[in-house]
Amino acid sequence: MHILIVCRHADSRAESFSQDVERLLIQHGHSVYKCKKNLLESTDFLFDPDSSPDLVVVIGGDGTILLATQRMPVQVPIVGINYGEVGFLADIEPDDTAELVNRLSKPLLVEARMRIELRLNGDVIGTALNEALIVTDRPAKMLKFLIHINGKIAERFRADGLIISTPTGSTAYAMSAGGPIVDPRVEGFLMVPLAPFMLSNRPHLIDSSRTVSVTLEATKPAKLVIDGQTEIHLEKNCVVELTKSDSPALFLEAGQNFFEKINRKLRHL
Repeated sequence: MHILIVCRHADSRAESFSQDVERLLIQHGHSVYKCKKNLLESTDFLFDPDSSPDLVVVIGGDGTILLATQRMPVQVPIVGINYGEVGFLADIEPDDTAELVNRLSKPLLVEARMRIELRLNGDVIGTALNEALIVTDRPAKMLKFLIHINGKIAERFRADGLIISTPTGSTAYAMSAGGPIVDPRVEGFLMVPLAPFMLSNRPHLIDSSRTVSVTLEATKPAKLVIDGQTEIHLEKNCVVELTKSDSPALFLEAGQNFFEKINRKLRHL
């Protein structure tokens, strides 16, 4: 198997561990190479689309995994070994690496995770695996949002911001803002207002087959942040359209039960 290792940047412990993982994979007959780019600074692809690896092993936290999926020219199976803080996206703890390598001798089982394609006034601006966040450029200023579903006005509200999350991202910022934990096999748009002016403005989970758009009705400067990486300035009355991406992220099924994993990790917060 052809395997690419991506390591958390500027983490000497993770880098040292990645060398152990590389040796272990080679001992099991795999062809291994490591990403030497700083993904925080480079916008280059992780690999040439004409020579894609069979698997990407990420050693780091959720941020490194999100960066890796953003930098893939085509989505290939990915598995995370947790060298971050909590690591909701990382299924493997460092002590379980040998078991992971043994599993690679069998055919890969892969779970597709829905991503959200975002369009600004009709133009594609990015794809989110976790979430897209709309907030003001200035703290403590509220925004006005107008939500259309299937062309009909579904809600109009004021809030400090709006989180547009995938089910995978429901355990990230959306959960901190009071949103529900959503099974990642569900396909939908989770919309969570940040500190809404009216308590009646509650989170919505909307089926991904529906047409959803968000109109920004505020005059205040605002920005859209995709997966905590890409920032885009938003003008008044701009329209952000949400669609299910045709290119889902592909996560290696590592024998972890999603609900057991979430319960275990939440106990450490």
